[in-house]
Amino acid sequence: MINYNSKAWLANIFMMKRSDTLRQLAPKIIAVCIYTGVVIYAETTFLHLPENTPVKHFGILQTLLSFVISMLLVFRTNTAYDRWWEGRKLWGALVNNSRNLAVKMNAILPRANVKDRSFFMKLIPMFAVALQQHLQAEKTRLELDTEPHPEIPDFDQSKHVPNQIASLMFTKVNLLYKEGSITGDQLITLNAELQSFLDICGACERIKNTPIPYSYSVFIKKFIFVYTLTLPIGLVFTLHYLLIPVVALVFYVLASLEMIAEEIEDPFGNDENDLPMKKIGENIRRNVEDILR
Repeated sequence: MINYNSKAWLANIFMMKRSDTLRQLAPKIIAVCIYTGVVIYAETTFLHLPENTPVKHFGILQTLLSFVISMLLVFRTNTAYDRWWEGRKLWGALVNNSRNLAVKMNAILPRANVKDRSFFMKLIPMFAVALQQHLQAEKTRLELDTEPHPEIPDFDQSKHVPNQIASLMFTKVNLLYKEGSITGDQLITLNAELQSFLDICGACERIKNTPIPYSYSVFIKKFIFVYTLTLPIGLVFTLHYLLIPVVALVFYVLASLEMIAEEIEDPFGNDENDLPMKKIGENIRRNVEDILR
């Protein structure tokens, strides 16, 4: 995720990041400019249209369609941002629940019980790392400290790793209850935080696995394509060759909105505008270690 100063106008305007839509759309914008120039040349040189030809009034249709496409893009960007923001809230909830579980285990487990405290100090932040890699469809690489933890197994990477970590924490808490290290009331108190791990995981999977419907996304792309190609037909008699930068600007704005929506609708990837899950996971690890160490 890009960290930036929202008040630095000039720096933000002239900054060209890898995710900047102008860089990605540059070849297409050049192609649109060439196409517009060809249309202008053809209509002004070879086609001697009469004064009242319907083609000269084609801009009226463009005006009507501009309202429709603006409504579609507003809905598209709002829907994509809602998905991004919901993902951010879920990872914020994961931070809070991890801290809450660590604080409760710190109060319940005696200072002398180094083994169990170390167990939760490793497993709680491990869930965030596993969830990040699970959402990014990568194999989980678990890093344990030098102290042996035979109670923490090598997780089966072919299966759902966050499920395995959450199940192991549930099993450990239940074992502490059977041993008498925690009471029944304390077990009930811990249940909410333990359950929240998989609730958050399931909500993230819902965002990841249910993108914007294909037909809707393709329709917007086709609409932008047709709108841009037909834009020079009627306006050529009004703007002539000044129409080339106008069409390029219109295409840049419309296509950029669609590209931004495509990028942020899946907030769990590796793009520059996706959620900083790795940084959030590192914060969880530091917070949990500060509490339980």
